[in-house]
Amino acid sequence: MGSISMLAAAFLRVTKQYLPHLARLCLISTFLEDGIRMWFQWNEQRDYIEATWSCGYFLATCFVLLNLVGQLGGCVLILSRNFVQYACFGLFGIIALQTVAYSILWDLKFLMRNLALGGGLLLLLAESRSEGKSMFAGVPSMGESSPKQYMQLGGRVLLVLMFMTLLHFDASFFSILQNMVGTALIILVAIGFKTKLAALTLVVWLLAINVYFNAFWTIPAYKPMHDFLKYDFFQTTSVIGGLLLVVALGPGGVSMDEKKKEW
Repeated sequence: MGSISMLAAAFLRVTKQYLPHLARLCLISTFLEDGIRMWFQWNEQRDYIEATWSCGYFLATCFVLLNLVGQLGGCVLILSRNFVQYACFGLFGIIALQTVAYSILWDLKFLMRNLALGGGLLLLLAESRSEGKSMFAGVPSMGESSPKQYMQLGGRVLLVLMFMTLLHFDASFFSILQNMVGTALIILVAIGFKTKLAALTLVVWLLAINVYFNAFWTIPAYKPMHDFLKYDFFQTTSVIGGLLLVVALGPGGVSMDEKKKEW
């Protein structure tokens, strides 16, 4: 365990200047991909919304346009580090809108993944808070960074929902082992104990699962499974981005790692 911690520490020293940038790019990848998809599948998306909600041509067009502009615009702002807080709130709105429009609210797996995506945005919001003037400047708190700490806690807890969708409930040895190790790691991240090491381990695990199970590039583009795997791949990549933010920034003040410093 000690040698693993040393390797993780060495990795963080080498990558500390690049990790936040990589984390941001991974985190916004699903919004970037979905925004581009709205452009290339404009008619299909509009027709789906119009047929599903019987809202008419105009409102369906507005929905697609809002998703396209909101997602691509938010990605540009986040990558350029301009108005990041407003971009995050805009993307929160896009997640909520899509959750209702595509009936994700009634699909537990996809709902948990959307909440995990929201957790990544919460962590990005916490990071942006330390870079400029806080949007919560007038809110009384117990400490100067209290809102940031609770955003980091909420982000960590929401992120681990992604891994709950990956648990396999069968009696095979590999599944039992995977569930035990995965559950231990997500608990560590959620409570903030050995957080950076646990989050980095989850990044490696999730990256391997993502490349193996969501290899959309092996499926012909005309098959529906291609789009399904592509969506899953980029959504999982965004959660990886959120975990990389945890690795780069640490768990925040509301965590066992922080409390250990007071003991």
